[in-house]
Amino acid sequence: MDSSLLTEKGESYSKALGNRQVQMIAIGGAIGVGLFLGAGGKLHQVGPSLVLSYAICGVAAYFVMRALGELVLHEPSSGSFVTYARKFIGPWAGFVSGWMYWVNWAMTGIAEITAVAIYVHKWLPDVPQWITALIALGVLLAVNLLSVKLFGELEFWFSVVKVLAIVVFLITALGLVFTSADIGGTPAGVHNLTDHSGFFPAGIGIALMTLQAVIFAYSAIEVVGIAAGETKDARKVLPKAINGVVWRIGVFYVGSVLMLAMLLPWPFYNGDESPFVTVFSRLGIPGIGDVMNAVVLTAALSSVNSGLYSTGRILRSLAEKGEAPSFVSRMSSRHVPYGGILFTSVAYLLGVVLNYLVPKDAFDIAIAIASLGVITTWATLVFCQLRLRQAALRGELERPSYRMPWAPYSGWATLAFLVLVVVLMGFSDGAEKIAFYSIPVLAVVLAVGWWFVSKRREPAAQRK
Repeated sequence: MDSSLLTEKGESYSKALGNRQVQMIAIGGAIGVGLFLGAGGKLHQVGPSLVLSYAICGVAAYFVMRALGELVLHEPSSGSFVTYARKFIGPWAGFVSGWMYWVNWAMTGIAEITAVAIYVHKWLPDVPQWITALIALGVLLAVNLLSVKLFGELEFWFSVVKVLAIVVFLITALGLVFTSADIGGTPAGVHNLTDHSGFFPAGIGIALMTLQAVIFAYSAIEVVGIAAGETKDARKVLPKAINGVVWRIGVFYVGSVLMLAMLLPWPFYNGDESPFVTVFSRLGIPGIGDVMNAVVLTAALSSVNSGLYSTGRILRSLAEKGEAPSFVSRMSSRHVPYGGILFTSVAYLLGVVLNYLVPKDAFDIAIAIASLGVITTWATLVFCQLRLRQAALRGELERPSYRMPWAPYSGWATLAFLVLVVVLMGFSDGAEKIAFYSIPVLAVVLAVGWWFVSKRREPAAQRK
């Protein structure tokens, strides 16, 4: 096993992220547009059973984060799961996981940067959406290129806004439910979970089809692991950040969806606006639509910001092994991997153009393909933890004290669940099916890419 990986990835980065920023990056990663915007459409599709989907995926996300925690405590690295995949599975696994993670963020960025333009369009209807998207991309690109500390500070405040919005919503929602308040002509209460065709109005099968979208909603929780290489005292700070994920998932995600399902009958929600906007607009509170629109805008900006940050580090990790163009490995004098960040920004720029030219289906397809990258990343982390544990049992290394609970059973169960989610995508009638059938295409592209990388390495190995 290559113990030099840490110094290769870690020594060129500055330790600019402190406890305050890492804690909020972890929180920000666990609250995104999947909740603020996507939950509305899914509630309309499957009803209150969406709560169960969020809870099940939340358990899987918790085990993924604990697996990541054990790996990070074993070896903090800005290469994150790419470094771990190479070390515990093989060089090809680092190549595949790194590029699939990039696919995830490229597709997510295509959706999110256009979402930013749509939200701003509510306030500036006369300004073309592509101009707004370009301005947003330009600002976030500048932030990421200037310094890691600036990224951390911006992400900190993005997370503060999101967390405050969720807390205010949950407190308000609890009051409305307990008082059976009238919300636009319908009373809030627990009865809304079952009164309208039951808890599974569309059936259990359709409810299971939402698992892919919910996993996408949880994406980006792993960014805190990528931040490990630039975190002061990572072995002390990161366990606290990771431990907090479980209660954030329970309170922010499952709690929010549960409250939404009890506040209004599920048919009142739709995919054209945030479910939070739907609730508060029906309360008749002046200006609340604008406030929630600002919050959703913040969530989208946060997602793009995190995407530029994380892919810059992952691409550099790949390039240093000859698995990505050499340009993406370039570092600035401020210790920022600007090559990788610029490479991803080109994909985001193409996304602005694509979403301007093609219908809404492009947005949904991008989200579905992005979730394949999330599933690949999660599976890689869990499998690497299993291999770490096996190596420790053989006496090859020492496991850190911060460990995956109930290993190895929890790891194998999480992997089985992720495989089930992929299989279910094939039974969908929407964008998920298109993403499912893109798997062989992605596999061929990655196989050809790895073959090309391997062939290029052979002459270098012979010269040695």
